[in-house]
Amino acid sequence: MPGVWTFTADVEEYAAVAEPVLLGDPVRNTVPLTVLANLRAGLPVKDPLFGWWTVDGEVRGTVFHTPPHPVGLFSLPPEAVAPLIEAIGGDVTAAVGPLEVTSEVTRLLGTPRRVMPERLYRLGTLAVPAAPGRGRLAVPADFPLLVSWYHAFGAEVAMGEGDVAERVARRLSARELFVWEADGAPVSLAALSPAAGGVCRIGPVYTPPSCRRRGYGAAVTAYASQTGLAERCDEVVLFTDLDNPTSNAIYQAIGYEPVSDYAHLTY
Repeated sequence: MPGVWTFTADVEEYAAVAEPVLLGDPVRNTVPLTVLANLRAGLPVKDPLFGWWTVDGEVRGTVFHTPPHPVGLFSLPPEAVAPLIEAIGGDVTAAVGPLEVTSEVTRLLGTPRRVMPERLYRLGTLAVPAAPGRGRLAVPADFPLLVSWYHAFGAEVAMGEGDVAERVARRLSARELFVWEADGAPVSLAALSPAAGGVCRIGPVYTPPSCRRRGYGAAVTAYASQTGLAERCDEVVLFTDLDNPTSNAIYQAIGYEPVSDYAHLTY
C-alpha cells in the first residue's frame, strides 16, 4: 500500500500523531520539537500547515510549515517528498531538512535560488574557553541592544524573518537569552531554546564586528550550554553554517561533535 499524507492546521491534532515519532530521535528532531513546544505555549502563527506520512497504518514521517519560516522536512523519508510536493501543489518557497531529503526537493523542483549548507552538532564534553569577562542571563535593560543585534544577525545571514522585537521580548521573558560582558558592557549574545525531548538548542549566537576575534562568541556559547545542562536539559545541540569555517572550528573546540548535515533551500 502506498503512503498517504494527512494534513491539519490544528496543532494538538498534529502533536498527538507527530510527537511520539519526533521523540524517537530528539537530537535530530530538535527543530520540529522546539516549534511544537512554542506553538503549544501560545506562539502566534498565521496559516500553519502540519502533516504526517502514513504507510500501512504506521506514521513514518512528519512535516510542518509555520509561515514565514521554511517548510520543515526534518523527519520524513526521501520517498515521501514527491507525494508531499504534489499534495501541497508544489507550493514551496523555502525548505530545510537533512541532505537526503533536500536533495530530493532539488531533484523535483530544480535548482534553488540559494542553498545554505548547515551541520547539526551535539555537545560532548564541554571545554570552557578562557575569555575576559563573565556570562550572565540577559535582562530587560538589554532589550534595545539585543533587538539591534538580532537585526544585524538577520542581515548578516540574509535570513531575517518576522517581528524581531516581538521575538526578542518573548525570548527575554522566557530566560532564553544570555550575554557575555567584558569591561561591564555586553559584547556577545547566545540564545538557548527551551528543552524539548530533553534537548536544548543554542542559536543564534552573535558578536558585533568590533568585538570579534577575542573569544567572546565561544565564551557565551559555553556559558549558555553550561546553564542548559545544569538547569534545563540533558543534551545541548546547535546548527552551524558550513560556509563559515571559523564558527565550525570554534564550536568543535569547546566540545561540540558533528551529528549530520542539512540544507536550507530558498526558491
